[in-house]
Amino acid sequence: MTETASLYSLFVSSFLAATLLPGGSEAVLFAVLKNYPETLWMSLGVATLGNTLGGMVSFGMGWLLPQTQQLKHVEKLRRYGTPALLLAWVPLIGDALCLAAGWLRLNGWQAALFMAIGKFVRYWIIAIASTSL
Repeated sequence: MTETASLYSLFVSSFLAATLLPGGSEAVLFAVLKNYPETLWMSLGVATLGNTLGGMVSFGMGWLLPQTQQLKHVEKLRRYGTPALLLAWVPLIGDALCLAAGWLRLNGWQAALFMAIGKFVRYWIIAIASTSL
């Protein structure tokens, strides 16, 4: 697989992993960095962008849901606001956080920013681990 194809695969896997579909992009990032360590910053950017865009798809889906009844645990997110989306990378709860943030009609730009920061930090930790192994 070439460097470009690897980065494309990383984008797709990170995007899909952030939607309600199952999947993980950590292993793909790890493999890309093992094969192409010179792409560290590009890989971090591609993975963060893909994962953030996937999270924003979940955010958008939440925005489209009718607000006819209260969703479970939404008041906690309302209390913490968009900074809670720093945890959007956490398995299982991350998708729910993104969906609930959209349902609450939280600021989309702020949501994307906090998602991106949290997701970047997670990928950066994985990158550090891949270079030390």
